Amino acid sequence: MYLQRRNRILRSNPAIRSLVAETILTPSDFIVPLFIIEGENIKEEITSMQNYYRMTVDVTVKEVKELWNMGLKCVLLFVKAKDELKDNKGTEALNPNGLMQRSIKAIKDACPEMLVMTDVALDPFSSYGHDGIVENNEIVNDATVEVLAKMSVSHAQAGADFVAPSDMMDGRIGAIRKALEENNFTKTGIMAYSAKYASCFYGPFRDALDSAPGFGDKKTYQMDYSNRIEAVKEAIMDVEEGADIVMVKPALSYMDVIREVKDAVDVPVSCYNISGEYAMIKAAAKMGWIDENKAILETLTSMKRAGADLIATYFARDVVRLLS
Repeated sequence: MYLQRRNRILRSNPAIRSLVAETILTPSDFIVPLFIIEGENIKEEITSMQNYYRMTVDVTVKEVKELWNMGLKCVLLFVKAKDELKDNKGTEALNPNGLMQRSIKAIKDACPEMLVMTDVALDPFSSYGHDGIVENNEIVNDATVEVLAKMSVSHAQAGADFVAPSDMMDGRIGAIRKALEENNFTKTGIMAYSAKYASCFYGPFRDALDSAPGFGDKKTYQMDYSNRIEAVKEAIMDVEEGADIVMVKPALSYMDVIREVKDAVDVPVSCYNISGEYAMIKAAAKMGWIDENKAILETLTSMKRAGADLIATYFARDVVRLLS
């Protein structure tokens, strides 16, 4: 049989496959989410996120040093506020000595080169578990944005390299950029959760921070998963308002959106491989239905192939181990 071209030649052995691979994962691709709690010397597993933990600041600092030595260069911080500190306006979020602010300072003191990103949203500090201030059972936009801007400045004062607004309020990127500029934080970046969908896959994360909404859902501010063009619009608007990086969240069910956003903007695109996606792979692997290591590599490679320049993932440690 004569063929002018045989495509299988470039698949014939591991050496040639690695040489012609179009998508390569490296440790620099990953953002490591960290969950921080009050106390000392505590590392507690999150029940719905096997092998992932809430940690006190001292333990987190040790973790960050290990991550840096592994070649991981960026962490994204989330804090679990005590119930008695929660209120409708997220007052604790602005506390200069709050858990987030202390965590930022401790990490930057211990590992100055580590890039520290911080979650900016009210749900961990809200008595209602929503990402904004509640008035008459409605999550109000403009009053929330004012708090988010102050929250971002507070994080910058503590030493954050990037703030990462995850709330999906209208106009918050412009307001945050303005607040940072006015307070001379001209080197602080913004990673905008530009296309954050109202997804069923957030459950384990909400367990981790005890931040499930106390009433209703988040569909009046997070996006409808039926929509694709809307995500592009949101991303373009965030870039125009001053975002340095835009994000699509979740990742696994939104590959088409990642690609659309990547093609539409001229800034780096990140995605968030979220808790439910992590938990599904862990559960299937535990049952013996899939090979966990192969599933990790395949899913993360597919996210980068779709267009993600950066991937926030709970598998960061695992994938770096596999790559090495």
